[in-house]
Amino acid sequence: MIGRIAGTLLEKNPPQILVDVSGIGYELDVPMSTFYNLPNIGEPVALATHLVVREDAHLLFGFLTEAERALFRQLLKISGIGARTALAVLSGLSVAELAQAVALQETGRIVKIPGIGKKTAERLLLELKGKLPVTGVAGAKVGAGGTAAPEVHDTMSDILNALLALGYNEREALGAMKALPADASVSDGIRLALKSLAKG
Repeated sequence: MIGRIAGTLLEKNPPQILVDVSGIGYELDVPMSTFYNLPNIGEPVALATHLVVREDAHLLFGFLTEAERALFRQLLKISGIGARTALAVLSGLSVAELAQAVALQETGRIVKIPGIGKKTAERLLLELKGKLPVTGVAGAKVGAGGTAAPEVHDTMSDILNALLALGYNEREALGAMKALPADASVSDGIRLALKSLAKG
């Protein structure tokens, strides 16, 4: 099991990143909570990881905090929730927000996440009850944080691709992007669009 990766951040194409470790490039999928806090491209980064082995693929997921990885692993234990859905949950809500939703049993906050219906949301809240700390949920950072890198791609295209990768359809994604400021960075754009979608 690959439990941690430390190297140089080469690419950021949300939700996927590429990290160079001694000449080997590792592709990792990360939740938006991690993506927002990644260092600039070319800078060192360390991530806690979780490897999912399937018949057709080996998928590596990365997290800046131990709390995010612990929650990801907790979500995978819930019937009906796979790695992609768990990633979407962590992208839609921070660890603290999810802990609060579980404590208050707020189904409404969970069903706004793509791929989660009412029954799955209820099961998720029930199975996570008492398993998430309501305080101290931020977790210690595994690696260096930083500001978003200057984007070289078409920013709006990257934001759209990230929203589609998180499970929103094109109509929902484009609708949420209409209100974005023209000079928004990819990280800010995704954050604002997700907030807008959560309200919808």
